[in-house]
Amino acid sequence: MRVHGIVPTTRRVAPAVAAAAIAAAFGLVACSGTASPPGGGTTSSTTKTTASTSTSGATETTTGGGGPSLSTSVSVGDEVVYVQTGQTATISCEEGKSLNVTGWDNTLTVTGTCETVNVGGNNNKITIDKVNTRIRVLGMSNTITYKEGDPKVDELGPDNTVTKGG
Repeated sequence: MRVHGIVPTTRRVAPAVAAAAIAAAFGLVACSGTASPPGGGTTSSTTKTTASTSTSGATETTTGGGGPSLSTSVSVGDEVVYVQTGQTATISCEEGKSLNVTGWDNTLTVTGTCETVNVGGNNNKITIDKVNTRIRVLGMSNTITYKEGDPKVDELGPDNTVTKGG
């Protein structure tokens, strides 16, 4: 006898989990300037200044244009997540951690060693000290430069460039 119903499978659940993670990351960007991430502090200003944030070992400095500076880099387990648009920032990546960047028109400097780097978005310019395993780029016109390491590179989308140098 066959039972009718919906049985969640990995193929059905994985996109939902990914969508929830992206929605949660975008929700962090919308948090008010008075909210602090768990275990970390936030310094922010409503003028054109620089904000530094330390969240579970990840350090990020953001320079914004005219509006409030927001904490946008969050360390979750072995991942550093950065979600922002039109910012210049310095992010710290620790040995064994992966960096996930979502956004567009960002100029990022990543210090330290990342295990993997995943970039989704358009027109990001990212310079990374070292990547050990893999760089994945999904989007358009992203420029990724890494100084050290021998990662496998996956470029999905037009006009992305990933180069070693610097």
